[in-house]
Amino acid sequence: MKRTRVKEALKTTPTNQDILIKGWVRTFRNNQFIALNDGSTNNNIQIVVDFTNTDETILKRITTGAALSILGTLIASQGKGQTVEVVAKTLEILGDSDAEKFPLQPKKHSLEFLREIAHLRFRTNTFGAVFRLRNALAFAIHKFFNEKGFVYIHTPIITSSDAEGAGEMFRVTNFDIANPPKDENGNVDFKQDFFGKNTNLTVSGQLEGELAAMAFSDIYTFGPTFRAENSNTTRHLAEFWMIEPEMAFYDLNDNMDLAEELLKYVIKYAWDNNYEDLEFLNTRLAEEEKQKPQQDRSEFTLLEKLKFCLENSFERITYTQAIEILKESNHNKKKKFQYLVNEWGVDLQSEHERYLVEKHFKKPVILTDYPKYIKAFYMRQNDDGKTVRAMDILFPGIGEIVGGSQREERLEKLVTRMNEMNISTHELDWYLDTRRFGACEHAGFGLGFERLVLFVTGMTNIRDVIPFPRTPKNCEF
Repeated sequence: MKRTRVKEALKTTPTNQDILIKGWVRTFRNNQFIALNDGSTNNNIQIVVDFTNTDETILKRITTGAALSILGTLIASQGKGQTVEVVAKTLEILGDSDAEKFPLQPKKHSLEFLREIAHLRFRTNTFGAVFRLRNALAFAIHKFFNEKGFVYIHTPIITSSDAEGAGEMFRVTNFDIANPPKDENGNVDFKQDFFGKNTNLTVSGQLEGELAAMAFSDIYTFGPTFRAENSNTTRHLAEFWMIEPEMAFYDLNDNMDLAEELLKYVIKYAWDNNYEDLEFLNTRLAEEEKQKPQQDRSEFTLLEKLKFCLENSFERITYTQAIEILKESNHNKKKKFQYLVNEWGVDLQSEHERYLVEKHFKKPVILTDYPKYIKAFYMRQNDDGKTVRAMDILFPGIGEIVGGSQREERLEKLVTRMNEMNISTHELDWYLDTRRFGACEHAGFGLGFERLVLFVTGMTNIRDVIPFPRTPKNCEF
């Protein structure tokens, strides 16, 4: 008989039919009732065991974490909390679980503890919900772009370029790091390395994405990126996933429209397809908020926050307007900001971004036209000589979730900007070819996937929304 998933079994109208269920024991009580879960839902299915006719050695092996196969009859449940249950006919133990050693006993565990056993945390309700939602959001992203006719491009993970000009990269080499070959000047001779040059893990697929956009018009990437930032915060990872669409014949307004449409689409997809998981996480977050002082509590529940983003058009303002709002705010005047806003040109902090979204506009905000010297070299320069056609999307509880821009398509201006920022035009000559041969206005953005999952799940630490987090001094599994 083919196995039925627990999620499907719980939706099935019982007609006393036989059913095969497999899963892991969550609890076993009174030597009679097994709560079985297979990860398809947070809800367990109850298995009723005839303990008087079951071998006692088998009963003793039904412990939390054990894997079972049950062939039984699906019937309407008389008990509270479930509509159906399975009366076991045969019970097979597929894998034992030592009750004394299994770390996930049926009680509440802290997120800190679960990070220490990340290989087992998938089996908890919280992480079951988080990673089913992560799966749904990833699928929705591909679905959105596929429906719009975008071409999915795999950009390189090993690269010789630094797209951001940030320099915080992980080096890739097959040298003996204790004794690398040197050139005549005593420097490491990368010509003898595997790729014949200095290479690193990618920080972004954007530049390569632009190459493809100049042929296919609309493309997107969705892959891992790496930053060697020594940031031990709740918002930073050394390895994370990015969605980076690049569109030919798009200006900044087209770019903003697409980004807003994408965010609403994927949130709506999660709402429509994983509402049960969202409800669970909504309750979990409400319990967590109760532990905080009143002034630190969010004014929105998780479900309200998601609905808020679905139902509101994003507010669009310039960086200059934002600075004026922040400078004149009571928050700034009463010195409630950790970083006070005193002058045009400062790089906005998360606290400023969240103030604009949560306190001032009370809706998602898109900021545009940032000072050019705090933004990357490839952004299109405005006629004022001071600002660029950049855009960041700010969300409640998160701050920046999307960063993008219209790209600088004018070769002379791009080269001048690269020279100003000491970025090698020789190393990026291949990139400049997109401006030499058939240049056109184009735009794109980057959406940090873990930031999106953080927002949709209501989790507060980015290490809890990626299966195996890579952070400073931590690379388990």
